[in-house]
Amino acid sequence: MKRILTFTSATLVASQLLLVNPAQAFYHDPEDGKEHSHEQDQAQVQQQFDDYVSALQQEALDKGYQQQTLDQAFADIEYYQRAVELDKNQPEFKLTLDTYLPRAVPEWKADKAIEKYNEHKQLLEKIGAEYGVQPRFIVALWGIETNFGSFTGGFKVVSALTTLAFDGRREAFFKEQLWEALTIIEEGHIKPEQMKGSWAGAMGQTQFMPSSFMSYAIDYDGDGKKDIWNSYGDVFASAANYLKSVGWRDDVTWGRQVQLPAEFDETLADLDVKKSLDEWQAMGITRMDGSDLPSRDDIKASVVIPDDKEGRVYLAYANYDALMRWNRSHYFVAAVGYLSDRIRFPR
Repeated sequence: MKRILTFTSATLVASQLLLVNPAQAFYHDPEDGKEHSHEQDQAQVQQQFDDYVSALQQEALDKGYQQQTLDQAFADIEYYQRAVELDKNQPEFKLTLDTYLPRAVPEWKADKAIEKYNEHKQLLEKIGAEYGVQPRFIVALWGIETNFGSFTGGFKVVSALTTLAFDGRREAFFKEQLWEALTIIEEGHIKPEQMKGSWAGAMGQTQFMPSSFMSYAIDYDGDGKKDIWNSYGDVFASAANYLKSVGWRDDVTWGRQVQLPAEFDETLADLDVKKSLDEWQAMGITRMDGSDLPSRDDIKASVVIPDDKEGRVYLAYANYDALMRWNRSHYFVAAVGYLSDRIRFPR
């Protein structure tokens, strides 16, 4: 570990020296045989980015966006090198669910979830009844996504999306998200300078991408704006509307942790394989305490093994599938489900 830290420190020092006097930091480019400085590279990228922004604005005008919208949206446009780095080098954590869940849902977060649930209980129950979504899941999503709205990201969404489109790796996707972001601005839901989100453009307390905003965001408080940044009603109703739209059921939970028999065929552990609880039980699957599964023939479930048979195993219900539509990560779904259970069954 000491070697890694020493190397990192040396790298940081070298980087700082480059920043102090970048004109002296030259390197040889084998493609053109010339010496270049990092300062020249940065200037070249900035010029290319500026040209790209100009072309984007013209394309937006051709699509029918108003000049006033573009003037506002691109007034303080920035190239986010950090967004490009994060997009290309998303971290891979070598964790198991048993080590991940305590990090994703520490005791303080479970306690805060219960506190927030009680604080907004009347509004949550009203929205939950209207959309057919149990309020504890709305709070759990809110807690996992943005720590109950306290961390929604500090990137300017238009700048982040423009940067990632310019980078070119997924240009078509990020350009489509940019057009949706411009529509959101043009419709007056949020001012460009207040339109903050993640490095990838996920916005507000629900962390909706602009396309999800356009499909699922709700103006619940009736003020003419779908404000997933500041309005609790809009935040909760938008989350509930998303879940309802992707097949949520309010008569079942998300899933349950189970035990597998030693001879279980792991090829059956797939979200596309659906069986009744009675069928799974006939194959030897039980609750964690060894007792029978609930006897409900109206529930189809899948077996999910996020790590291996020695780790946590779940029977995943329809709501598990719905949460996977929100974020296609078994760890994310398990964290939301676990936090919702902590709200339902406080310790």
